[in-house]
Amino acid sequence: MKLKLREENTNGELLIFKDEPSFSRLFYTKDRFDKYFTIAWNPGESQAITIDGAEYVFPKDSLVTLLFNQSFSFENSEGIVAWQFNREFYCIIDHDSEVSCVGFLFSSTDHLFIQLGDEAKLKLKLLCDVFIDEFKISDNIQNEMLLVLLKRLISYVTHLAKAGHVPVKKLPDERFHIIRKFNLLVEANFKSEHSVSFYAGQLCKSPKTLSNLFAIFNQKTPSQLIQERIIVEAKRLLYYTDKSVKHITFELGFEDMAYFSNFFKKNMGLSPSDFRNSPKDSKEGK
Repeated sequence: MKLKLREENTNGELLIFKDEPSFSRLFYTKDRFDKYFTIAWNPGESQAITIDGAEYVFPKDSLVTLLFNQSFSFENSEGIVAWQFNREFYCIIDHDSEVSCVGFLFSSTDHLFIQLGDEAKLKLKLLCDVFIDEFKISDNIQNEMLLVLLKRLISYVTHLAKAGHVPVKKLPDERFHIIRKFNLLVEANFKSEHSVSFYAGQLCKSPKTLSNLFAIFNQKTPSQLIQERIIVEAKRLLYYTDKSVKHITFELGFEDMAYFSNFFKKNMGLSPSDFRNSPKDSKEGK
């Protein structure tokens, strides 16, 4: 089942998938014009999910959130319940004060698998049923009702993610928001800005202060997160496009192709050309 709402005046779109055998995304090819954010729920048995060419375990009774520019597929898409929306329907950046998910819930590097307890599973099932019922009602407030439901879904998923992944006692909201803003800045600027000092300056913090804050949140440093974001994009471009290594070098903000190749090989164990020519299974194992 695939249900879709489209707002003619804004081109806003909201979709829900359930028991759908062909649910997947290939951002650089068939889906390049559809910039959907995705919330996917696996209410059934554990299965594989492939994100940007790399395979992960999608645990039973868990959620994963995916950015609009990510490609993904499921081992068994019929077992997945998913919501998709574009920024024209609901812009999570413009409405960050409502849902507080930008830079945390949706990420290109750390894929957040959110485990659900019995209460959360029941709430999601009820919410899914209300979504489906509302899609069937065609009246002049349908768009408003579905928007309210989407906000509730995003807020609830953000709450679940924070409860499971953020050390709340050590990390007050103010600090947590700095981390979210850093992630958002990286997403917007990683192709041109590779230094921690740039992002620290944007946040009115010193690089050391920023690094100390991230040490509280997790083991990765700001520098590692910037480098991971660059590598993710490099892998996507090599995996899904025919762009030359030279073109990719300059697109990702490197002035020297040899330097980019060394950077990529240090992180991936393969040169960009070898990665592109390697078997699919080899890429997914990286």
